[in-house]
Amino acid sequence: MKLLKTLLVTAATLLPVSGYAQTVGFSQIGSESGWRAAETAVTKEDAKQEGITLKFADAQQKQENQIKALRGFIAQGVDAIFLAPVVATGWDEVLGEAKDADIPVILLDRKVDAPDDLYMTAVTSDTVHEGKVAGEWLKDAVDGKPCNIVELQGTTGASVTIDRKKGFADAIDGASNLKIIRSQTGDFTRAQGKIVMESFLKAEDGGKDICALYAHNDDMALGAIQAIKEAGLKPGKDIKIVSIDSVPDMHLAIAHGESNATVELTPDMAGPAFKALKAYWKDGTMPPKWIQTKSTLYTQDSDNMAAYDRKKDLGY
Repeated sequence: MKLLKTLLVTAATLLPVSGYAQTVGFSQIGSESGWRAAETAVTKEDAKQEGITLKFADAQQKQENQIKALRGFIAQGVDAIFLAPVVATGWDEVLGEAKDADIPVILLDRKVDAPDDLYMTAVTSDTVHEGKVAGEWLKDAVDGKPCNIVELQGTTGASVTIDRKKGFADAIDGASNLKIIRSQTGDFTRAQGKIVMESFLKAEDGGKDICALYAHNDDMALGAIQAIKEAGLKPGKDIKIVSIDSVPDMHLAIAHGESNATVELTPDMAGPAFKALKAYWKDGTMPPKWIQTKSTLYTQDSDNMAAYDRKKDLGY
């Protein structure tokens, strides 16, 4: 009887009163894109609907800020941590500190290169698959014709950058008509995407040698569209454009014929994350190490205005 009482008291101290986490710390990469802003907005709304206090920290795209935020969450004794990691490496120590404090960590939209016992689960899309979808679309769109491609990469070292680059390269591998002639980071921002695209256009004889642009996110592509227009070319026609994220402004660009395709990345990573937490706090149910979200291709044949309206309603 004494042993049973001890076990009950111990269990009561491990689980929050409601059965799942009451306070969650969220270390967000920043607000470098429309998609990122939407993820933040949706996460805050999901937390509100779940009755969870969300402690939010904007890292301004710096890993050192994220590590500082995680240590702050640990010191505050939060019940769980959401981490959207700016880069893939360098997390072992701070994640180990969270583990020692019995605080589960859930990765949102990106993964890390760390032992998987240091985090509970990762809620992400298949980012290699996203790149493959973009590459397969372009391969079909050019239909065997020669095509020089320029690539706007995401933040150097980010898992999503590595994966989206790999997926696209895998898709066009063996297609002798397709060639990536220039590839440079645009750091996932619209402003930098425009700057880098301007340099691509100047390098390739005013853009005459460029057949297509592949951008690792829509915001860089939208910046590139502006650069293409300012160079006197027609984006979506003179230069085919395929990108990833499916933000509202990209749907407008596709609807107006200024872009060709985008692969959707849902901003609601927190919904599955909160569901996993609730099950864990209720009865100790552990989620799989990877919770995969769906990817959808939108082209000029899709109802882009309906997608635009729907996503504006989501808070993009």
